[in-house]
Amino acid sequence: MQRYFIEMAYLGTRYNGWQAQPNGNTVQAELEKALSTILREKISVTGAGRTDAGVHASFYVAHFDTSQKNLNWDQKFLNSLNEVLPKDISIKEIVAVVPDAHARFSAISRTYQYHISRYKDPFSNDKSYLYKADLDLEKMKISASKLISYKDFKSFSKTGSDVKTFICKIYIASWETTDTQLVFTIRADRFLRNMVRAIVGTLLEVGKGRITPEDFSKIIEARDRSLAGTSVPPEGLFLTNIEYPVHIYIE
Repeated sequence: MQRYFIEMAYLGTRYNGWQAQPNGNTVQAELEKALSTILREKISVTGAGRTDAGVHASFYVAHFDTSQKNLNWDQKFLNSLNEVLPKDISIKEIVAVVPDAHARFSAISRTYQYHISRYKDPFSNDKSYLYKADLDLEKMKISASKLISYKDFKSFSKTGSDVKTFICKIYIASWETTDTQLVFTIRADRFLRNMVRAIVGTLLEVGKGRITPEDFSKIIEARDRSLAGTSVPPEGLFLTNIEYPVHIYIE
């Protein structure tokens, strides 16, 4: 059996997230169905992590095992797979990896972006959060920069999450502006469930002047989800990159 990483992108609007479930369509279910059809064998895929309903990925990785070889170099196979998949799921590349490579556990870092539209735009509908309130972006930037100094992010974790630790190492947390949007970028070694959306919701509270950058620090230190802001809607969130060690790839 050969293990492959499958690099893909999807628009999450129509899906109940990545992970297969009894009720509701998911990205994982569509991918397994397509791979099983093209390869003519039962294929199970393991994703890099769960994305919630409505969340998108411009870069996502899953792994699967098959007895078939040389899928890396077979453009015909990629084309066939993309033809079978829905239009809102796209396969970019299939790469052979070592047998113990794991889409989730081998990841070194993940990067997310959250998009906030400042004006109504029909072309970014379902791909950004329309938010028109006046915001103090400088204070939001100051608060975001504080995230790098902390390790415990229980205050931004979904209540009742079954995790052993709330420790994460954040490498980048920054805001940038475009002509019509605010974009928050965050990269870390791991993320807690609902973490990015809770952070953005709390940073918006800073921007509106309801809390200060100092209050933002205190919220992190309190390790209490009830003190943080409301999670922003899923449609503005994109998984944009996953980094892996180079040694797991087979040339």
